[in-house]
Amino acid sequence: MKLDLDIVRCNFPALTGDWIFFDNAGGSQTVKQVGNHIVDYLNNTNVQLGASYEISQLAESKVINAQNKWAEAINAQSVNELVFGSSSTALLQNLSRSMVQTFKPGDEVIVTNTDHEANFGPWIEMEKYGIDVKLWEVNKDNLELELDDLEKLMTDKTKLVAFTHASNILGTINRIKDITTFIHERGALSCVDGVAYAPHRAIDVQLWDVDFYVFSMYKVYGPHYSVLYGKKEILDKLPGINHFFIDSKDTPYKLQPGNVNYELTVGCKGVLDYLDMVYNHHYLDTSATLFTRYSRVFELFADYEEKLTKPLIDFLDGKKGVKIIGENSAEKEIRVPTISFTIAGKKSSEIPPLVDPYNIGIRWGDFYARRLIDDLGLSSNDGIVRVSMVHYNTMEEVEKLIDVLDNVI
Repeated sequence: MKLDLDIVRCNFPALTGDWIFFDNAGGSQTVKQVGNHIVDYLNNTNVQLGASYEISQLAESKVINAQNKWAEAINAQSVNELVFGSSSTALLQNLSRSMVQTFKPGDEVIVTNTDHEANFGPWIEMEKYGIDVKLWEVNKDNLELELDDLEKLMTDKTKLVAFTHASNILGTINRIKDITTFIHERGALSCVDGVAYAPHRAIDVQLWDVDFYVFSMYKVYGPHYSVLYGKKEILDKLPGINHFFIDSKDTPYKLQPGNVNYELTVGCKGVLDYLDMVYNHHYLDTSATLFTRYSRVFELFADYEEKLTKPLIDFLDGKKGVKIIGENSAEKEIRVPTISFTIAGKKSSEIPPLVDPYNIGIRWGDFYARRLIDDLGLSSNDGIVRVSMVHYNTMEEVEKLIDVLDNVI
């Protein structure tokens, strides 16, 4: 099955403009279905939920429907396992604020130096409460997280290991099931940052047996909003951080101060409408579940993204003075199409301004993975240049980028 790019691109209004978007890991373009849901909600049902009158009940049904659909899409057992919030950073900070109340001085949390600060900073804050935070460092030879290194850090006091599913710098896909099983065998919980993974592959929280998993809707073709999954039996035991009168059994509301943003939650349904449309265009089985549809569509995306990635990887790998930071393979099992590189003798900050005049958007910096950039000795180089592709990019766009880079590097 081959992805029909025409049917894909006509659902992204921004793609009708003059720009080529290769900064997608920072925020993808939004499908038109998202905007349609948001406008409809604001124009027709913009009221407070929970009232007896008809419009309030209709508004509530839209919010609940969107939440239920996303619970099914990521294979959660219950909609009560999804906590919605403004960003992955905010959701993890709230989770940390709650969890630290269940820990005691001397307990341990492990973080990695490959993570975005969203899944690092909140856990470091626990040191103020006497929690021992340890660092699981990437192997600098192969730029992978090794279980042997994790084993040296874990003790019977380890309560949580936080790690990334795919680094937003390296692009490498970590073996989430193996890592989570390893952590559980040693009596700890797992908290996974899936922000860089979710735009490219289906999420299956039950298959991976993760305890917590966070991703950002605005990087998965949706509104500027985010979702934190947590196993219900764990969330139910956590202290609430909402108003004092919110029942501690009221999951997930007790972890959503101020409640969800209604119109953005409803807008998230538009992403699933888009995925459903792509499925119906490519497959005949109309009886498939939402989760099955979601998974099959992302298989199409992954196959296509691998083809997009290969020519750019091959070009960079063969270009004198260019160093890819991460795997030099385009294989979909190994990486997502987020590619970082440096150029000998040039600051990373020099390159994107040379590409801008061609109406191609790429970027330089540390991308909030500053600890990794520091540890790899790349800070003085202004970090890395990053090209991040998704399934709506075209081979022609990749070829144009290669031509431009060939001239400016």
